[in-house]
Amino acid sequence: MYHLYNRGANKQPIFVNDHDRFRLLILLYCCNGTKEFHISNHKSLSLEEYFLIDRGEPIVEILAYCLMPNHFHLLVKEITKGGISLFMQKVLTGYGMYYNAKHSRTGPLFEGRFKAQHVDSDEYLEYLLAYIHLNPIKTKDEESWSGKKIVDPVLAKEFLSNYRFSSYPNFLGKSRVEDPILNLSDLPQDIVSEQKNVSELIKIWSAEILED
Repeated sequence: MYHLYNRGANKQPIFVNDHDRFRLLILLYCCNGTKEFHISNHKSLSLEEYFLIDRGEPIVEILAYCLMPNHFHLLVKEITKGGISLFMQKVLTGYGMYYNAKHSRTGPLFEGRFKAQHVDSDEYLEYLLAYIHLNPIKTKDEESWSGKKIVDPVLAKEFLSNYRFSSYPNFLGKSRVEDPILNLSDLPQDIVSEQKNVSELIKIWSAEILED
């Protein structure tokens, strides 16, 4: 398993609106397969239909994700040799080409090659899932977590459980059209269960990690 992440060049935003975010979610699903996929051949599809496309056999398993204004996080397990590199090449190239055309810009969108950190223990896996799923807190400016410290876990859970562009709602059992992106079968079920409790996530993820 690997923690994969990348951000916009010069820390610039990589998502302007929800259409951009859904575009990346579509690519996370459709680029994760042995069949070639060209989104330009599927412009008439609804959002739901994109996640029903026959993409062939997956080349990675996506275990968690979170999209932030200028970066993203993925937790991925490689299941074919070279699968992560191929998957990320397809996703980042496809999204970069889309974003530049959509927003009339040129040049690299991302800050170099994606970063990858190996998940070598259950303890790190537990921490990493908490880190990924609590990341959206940084987008809010509320007294309940001012100073980068979460004071009201109930309010935090309500916010995180309704954050559309994260896998956290899936860990709560919510059903969404983009569910096929994920495969949670290889995650220890005790760790999956702990993700449901924001208070536990906060214990796992120390407050200073909220600093960017």
